[in-house]
This record gives sequence, C-alpha cells and structure tokens, in this order.
Amino acid sequence: MSKIFLILLVLQMGCSGHKIAKHSELPHFIPFAPNYQQQRNLYEARGKSYAIAGQGVHSARGVERIFESGGNIADAATAYTFLISVERPQSTGIGGGGFLLFYEKKSQKVYALDFREMAPHSADAKMFLDRNSLVIPGKSLTGIFSSGVPGLVAGILEFHAKFGKLPLSKVMAPAIELASNGFFVYPELEHALKTEEQNLRKFSENLKVFFKQGELLKEGDKVVQSDLSKTLRIISQKGRRGFYSGTVAKKIIQQAHELGGDLSLTDLKGYQVKWRQPVSGSYKKFKIFSMSPPSSGGVHIIQILNMLEHENLRKWGPYHPHSIHMVASAMQAAFADRAKYLGDPDFVAVPVAKLISKDYAQRRRDEIPYQRALKFDEVKPGVVTLPGYESSQTTHFSLTDKEGNIVVSTQTINGFFGSAVMVKGTGIILNNEMDDFATKVGESNMFGAIGGENNLVAPRKRPLSSMSPTIIINKEGVPVLGLGSPSGTRILTCVAQTILNYLEYGMPLYNAISSLRYHHQWSPDYIRVEEVGLPDFSQQELRRMGYNIVKKDLGCRVSAVSREGDEVLAVSDPRGQGLSISR
Repeated sequence: MSKIFLILLVLQMGCSGHKIAKHSELPHFIPFAPNYQQQRNLYEARGKSYAIAGQGVHSARGVERIFESGGNIADAATAYTFLISVERPQSTGIGGGGFLLFYEKKSQKVYALDFREMAPHSADAKMFLDRNSLVIPGKSLTGIFSSGVPGLVAGILEFHAKFGKLPLSKVMAPAIELASNGFFVYPELEHALKTEEQNLRKFSENLKVFFKQGELLKEGDKVVQSDLSKTLRIISQKGRRGFYSGTVAKKIIQQAHELGGDLSLTDLKGYQVKWRQPVSGSYKKFKIFSMSPPSSGGVHIIQILNMLEHENLRKWGPYHPHSIHMVASAMQAAFADRAKYLGDPDFVAVPVAKLISKDYAQRRRDEIPYQRALKFDEVKPGVVTLPGYESSQTTHFSLTDKEGNIVVSTQTINGFFGSAVMVKGTGIILNNEMDDFATKVGESNMFGAIGGENNLVAPRKRPLSSMSPTIIINKEGVPVLGLGSPSGTRILTCVAQTILNYLEYGMPLYNAISSLRYHHQWSPDYIRVEEVGLPDFSQQELRRMGYNIVKKDLGCRVSAVSREGDEVLAVSDPRGQGLSISR
C-alpha cells in the first residue's frame, strides 16, 4: 500500500515540477530546541538499582532518600506523589486525583488504580447551563462548582497499604519538610502564577502563600506552605481519616458552603478508589498496557498504534509527509471515537474491546486516503456493534527498580491551580476537574475536546480523562518502557509518538522524548506542531494534501523509565524543569 502512495506522490509532484525528497534526505531526529543537549545530565540518568523520572527536582531527591533508606517502589511512588503535590501546586495536589499503573515483577501482573475525582452528590447534567441551556462562562473552570471530590489521598494511600514497606510517616516525611521549609519559585511556577493571578486573588488564602505584601511571588522568591505541611502531617498520622473525615474534612466542607457549594461530608467519606483492569494490546512484538476508562488515553493509544502497525513507518522516517499523514489521520479517528464512545464505565457502557481490536483498527485504517487530508466533517466515529450496549497542567512520574517493577502515575488538579479555591487553614487547592465533563453535548472543554453524551455530569460520576500512564513489556515478559505525560488531550498523542520513536524508529530514549512532536485531535482541524517546525518539504507536501499546520507548544512533558540490558534508565523531558536520578 505504501508503494501506491509513493507512485501517486511521484506522479503528482512530477506534474507540479517539485523536487521529490528521498527518505534519506529527511532528518531522522529533530530536537525540540537547538539547545536540547544542554544540561542533559539533569534529564537522563543510568544506573543499576533504581531510576526516577519526573517533573520535580525536590521530589526526585526526596524519593532518592526513600530508596536509600530501604523503601521499595511503592514507598517511592507514595513519597513522590506527596512531594510533587507540594512542589508543583499549579499542576497537582492532594485536592486532585489521578491514575497509576504498577507492574509487579514477581506476579508479572499489571495493576491499574483509578483515583480520579468524582462529581458531588448534588451535581447534574444542567449545572453549568443557564435558563436558556447556554453554557455559563467560567463556571466549570473557577470556584467551588468546578471542583470534584478529591481522590488522590485515598488512592495513593490504598496503593501504599497494599504494596508499601515503610511506615507512612517515614514515606511522607520529605513532603512535610518541603512544605514547611519551602523552596524557591522556578520559571514554570512563575508563569503559572502570572497566568492565574486574577483568579488566585479571588480567594484570600492564596494571598498567604503565593503573594508577598500583596505582590505576586516571582522567580527566586521562597514558597512556604505551612498549612499544607500541617495537613500532610495529619494524613501521615491518621491515614485516609486524616483527609476524608475529622478537622480537615470539616474545613473543606465549611469552605465549600461559604462559597455556596453543596460538597458534603457524605461526598468525602463516600469517595471510592477503583482497581481497574488495564487496557492491553500489542504493537509488533511488544505488549502494551495502559489506563482504562474513565481515561480515554489507553484506549486511543492502542487504537492509534493498531492503525499504524503495518505501515512500515520506519522505512519512511518520522518526518516524511507520508508518516505524518498516517499518524495524524489515526489521531483524528481516535478523537472522533473519543467524543462518541468514552466515559465513566461505572455509568455508561464503553466498547473498549471493540475500539482496541485489530479488526476495528483495520477498518478505520481503510478509511484514510493516501493522497489527501481528511477534513473534520469527513471524519466520523467508527461504527461499533455493541452487545446490548457496551495543562498542559498535570504532572507525571515514572519509577523502576532493579527487580523489574515499574510504577507510572499521572496526577492533576486540571488547570493551573485548579479551581483556585484554597481551603482555609489547610493549604489544599481544590481541583477544577468538573470541566472535564461535557458541560453540554457538542461543547468543547478547556483543551478543545468535544463532549459527548457519555461524558455528561451525573452524581458520583468520574469525568473523562486523557491521562495515559503506560507500560510496555517485551515477548520475554521483561518491562522495557514505562511512561506518561501531562498536557490534557495532547497526552495520548505525545505518549503514542514517544512509543513510535522508541520502538518503531529505534531512537535512543532521550531522543525519543526530546524529538519534535505534533498533534491532531480532529477538532480543531489542524496539525499542531512545536515551534521548531517540520522540514520544509514535509510542510509543503502536507499543505498540498490539505492540512492546516499551526505552530504552538504542545505542553507535553514526558517522563519515562526503561530497562536496557542490566541497566535502568530514567529520562525527564528537557522541555520541563524536572530531574532524573538513577543509582
């Protein structure tokens, strides 16, 4: 089939008088920025015992302490969760939620843990609409109504109780110290503060933490979170009860009521962690495990890889217009299916098995024309026969150890500083995950994703997500890669491209992560490419095929760990300000 495309390409370009670029004339690797190699030692680390990759410098060093004091990988993941909640208050926190995948070497089993936020008992499908059924601007983004019931504390404590080794008090000690002692504002935090200054000023508790004498903190100023330190200490002593009942819970409810919300103690006490069956598929000789619904990420990563498996993309190279056309078209199909079929599986039947099947992928693949782009109104959700009816803000970390265990977890409060509501006396910033529901069928959320009926608001329902913690295992049963990323709907395409770079194109892991990325999510109808841009030949051909191309940062910050021989490798995305450590 690729030969047919090449013949068509030769004929069309021959008629137009354009020079035809050979595969060998196009680069195999385009770094996201000219200086990507600078400080590479911060972002890549090799060792024999463990590897840590993530977005937090203090978090990585704190987890190193846990490993060195005899903690296991579950202790390390728990410590990282609470540390990153302190270090990246703009991205995640104990007022949010997330997903976690754990490959346990001794059982060779992959566990999938869902601690996504839940809608309060008072929520309904019309809560963000006015009397005329029009969406109320901003209501799902800022303030108490934008917040779902937090799940992060319940989820990570349940994981630690099942697999951890050290006492919770010891595991949480580094996070408590970091919140109490403080750290200096770094560029990404300063940017987030400037972006959300207006919303942060609406809630007085923020002034105590992120402002000094009424002025916003800037790079180099110190952030001290004393109230959060006290809250973390309570959790370290009382476990789940320290957050979902007692004084902390009462303060959350009091704050909600003062702001006119209906969040209740019943909502907090009734929060449920879900142990899900991970979605699984294959790409050539590798087994892929990823997060199941209410994440759409795992389903669509496997769907995209299935559609591309027999395309021999390695022959063309990552930046040839044929490769980009096929990958972008697979992305379009996935996002059309996402809008129609994905939602919380506890509330709607999600046809996971059909969407990740090889036969379905081939049918979707056959809909892609070789010589031109598909426009938005040409891309429809696939036909699925159902049995009965079947930020860029966020953060991710990946861990592995010498035994071959892997933990990958993506956690978030959604937008920068979530709802912007900081609960008085606790230091907790509540999420704005209610925006991840469909406020109305056909409406777009903050990431531009179109909402479908399956993702409408309902009491105790979990909103759809794109978070995609993913683990890849070879045919010998050895885990070769664990990865994930922040950045909303771009998560699943950035993860899919990193997998292709590493497995299909054979790039070293650092190059696979620092390579130029692009994204197509069906709506808006364009290929979004990082600022460095595609080769001129590829851009010209893609535009001739009918693609619109927009240069704009994708926001992805991939963190990955891998096993290469007897070494463990950690790589943090050099686009971010994280740190990789390996020993």
